[in-house]
Parts: sequence; C-alpha cells; structure tokens
Amino acid sequence: MYRECFLDKKIDPFNSFLMAGFECADHQNAFGDRVDLYRASGHDIYLANDYEQLSRFHIKTVREGIRWSSVETIPYQYDWTEVENIIRVSQEKGIQVIWDICHFGYPDDLTPLHPMFARRFSHLCSEFVKKARSIVPINQPLIVTPINEVSFISWLGGDVRGTSPYCIGQGWEVKYALMKAYIEGIEMMKLIDPSLRIMVTEPLVNIVSNSQDPLDILKANKKNIEQFQVHDILSGAICPELRGKPEYLDLIGVNYYYNNQWINETHEVLPWTDNPPHPTYKSLQTQIENVFVKYGRPIIISETSHPGDDRKKWIESVATDCCRLLQSGIPLLGCCIYPFIDRPDWDNLSHWHHSGIYDIYDPITLSREINVDAQQALKNFSNALRLSVSVHHK
Repeated sequence: MYRECFLDKKIDPFNSFLMAGFECADHQNAFGDRVDLYRASGHDIYLANDYEQLSRFHIKTVREGIRWSSVETIPYQYDWTEVENIIRVSQEKGIQVIWDICHFGYPDDLTPLHPMFARRFSHLCSEFVKKARSIVPINQPLIVTPINEVSFISWLGGDVRGTSPYCIGQGWEVKYALMKAYIEGIEMMKLIDPSLRIMVTEPLVNIVSNSQDPLDILKANKKNIEQFQVHDILSGAICPELRGKPEYLDLIGVNYYYNNQWINETHEVLPWTDNPPHPTYKSLQTQIENVFVKYGRPIIISETSHPGDDRKKWIESVATDCCRLLQSGIPLLGCCIYPFIDRPDWDNLSHWHHSGIYDIYDPITLSREINVDAQQALKNFSNALRLSVSVHHK
C-alpha cells in the first residue's frame, strides 16, 4: 500500500536492532485498582543499573512510558520529574528511548469515552514534545507511540470489563475514541516537531476456525481483518473524518507472544512448539511478510517474550525468524524483548511472570537476577544478527 513512499526518509532511526522494553502500564486493573508497573518492577530505583545491563547484549534502544496517570494528576498540570530523570539517565548512558505517551492507563477523571478525552490527550502530547525537545538534541530522532495496543485495550476495557471504562459490547466505540485522541495527538506533536517519528504498536494475531461451517470460517477471518483497523484509521483508509494520513503510518510495531494465535470457537491457543506445526499455525516470519505486503512500511517486533521455562526456546525461535526476514530483504528494523526486567501480573501483583532476561524473586528489594538460559539465547541472537546483516549486505 505504501511501499513506494517509505524510502523517502531515513528508514532506520534506531540505535540498535535489539531493544529492551521496560514495563510502564499504569491502568486500573480488573478490580478497579490502579497499577504502576514502573514502580512495582523497581525500574524507578534501578533505572541506571537496568540501562547498564544492556551493553552486554549490544542494546542501545529501549521502550519506556511516561505514565499519564502520574504525570497529570490535575487536568492540564504536568509533573515531568520522572520523565526528566529517564531522559537524563538515558542521555548519560547513551540509550535511545522510544516513548509511549499512553501505554494503557488514563488519569482518574478520564476514560476514552469522556467528551474531553481527545483534547486532554492531545494537550499532553504537545507538552511532552516540548519537554522532551528542551532536553534531547534536535539531531536525535524523537520516536513516539501515542497509544500502545489500541486493539487490545479497546477490547479489554470495551468488551470484557478488564479496565476502564469497564464496558461490555462497546469495543468499537472505545477504539474509535482512542484513535480520535491518537490522531489529534500526532497533529499537535508534529506542529512542534515535524521530524517526529510515529511507531504504531499493535498485537499481531492469527485467529483460525476449527469448523467446517463457512460462517464460522468467515467469523474467524473477520477477526483477523479487524487487527488492522488501527492501521487503516491511522492512515486514513477508513474513518477519514478522524483525519488520518498515510504518513502517520510511519513505523509498524508488532507485539507478538506465544498466545497470539488461537482457535476462534474454543479460544484454544495454537501450540508453537509442535513439530510439525499445527496446520493453521503461521510462523512469525510469514505474518510479518504479510504485514509488509499489506502496508509496505518498515516493521519492528515491538514486544516479544515468553514466561517461564520456554523463554530460551522462544528467543531462539524469534531470532531464527528475524534472521530469515533480514536475509530476505524485508525492512525489519528491530526486535524488542518486553519486558527486559521481570514484571508482576496486573490483576495479581504477587504473581511474577518471569518472562524477562532478569527475574525478580524478592518483592521487597526487587533485586534483579539474570536468567542464564535467556541471557545465552539473547547473546546468541545478537551474534546471529551480525552474521545475517553481513550476509545480506554482501
């Protein structure tokens, strides 16, 4: 769709292919309690140390979030203290930050269905860019994800009452409202910094049917198509009244986990370790190739990880697909291990996922313990990338 125009600007604005993501969710969970995984994971107190661990994997680019609910506790009044600290430490450590303006959470007095939501969000975006550009040199690209995983959060809050606004059957209305804010936020940010890069981050899913009924097959296919509604709204292909533009679909981030492929009727997750694979299972390589054919934009694996014992095997699988994509010439610009540091569950903060490169076992000190298997897999990934890029350039 946009293959002819993505070469007109610097394709790769990132400082490293391998990236690290740090949890920044600050939403209200299924019980109505505010979570703050930035603090719950200890990233606030271990920030410098967390960045220092990145060098062993040749990681120079990270994903962070501003945590809207903490920045704007009073409408139109902003506390940038923590954001300024992240910028300062990242500059000192030579780390590039990709910023989520809204990862999942909103201030206490807002939901996406509030009539002032888009105005408040766009004003926040404007003030963030002013603040960031007052510190970050203009020759360093500013890369922003206005709202992370609109498809997921609109389902969670609009269809299954998992977060604000705690609705049933209102997923499209929540998605529409979020995208209105998303686009107005981009407009405001680009008034201040026209060079701003936008990275959309949406789940990459494969939903299949195990039925022979044509209607069931169509239902599953419809859900597959819906995963691209955010991209199509952002580019102006649908809902043109929201003022989307092709150039807003700048960098496509895909968030991909082991449970991103499932059977529509039973919600059974397709097994990713089977050999041979399930007949309807699609490799990560195939899915990314399909996204590139559809949109022709540079792609980043913006989130990926696996909890528990299989994380080494998962990293190895993702590495294999990344190397094949690079060798094929697909403009895959990065892969972000998310989370890099362990995280607790939103709805049960005493349960830790153990899906990062570093685990947390002590909930008091929040000290980091490296997972040896994940560490080795990521180092092997880094080495394989250098070989793949070398072969591709030859």
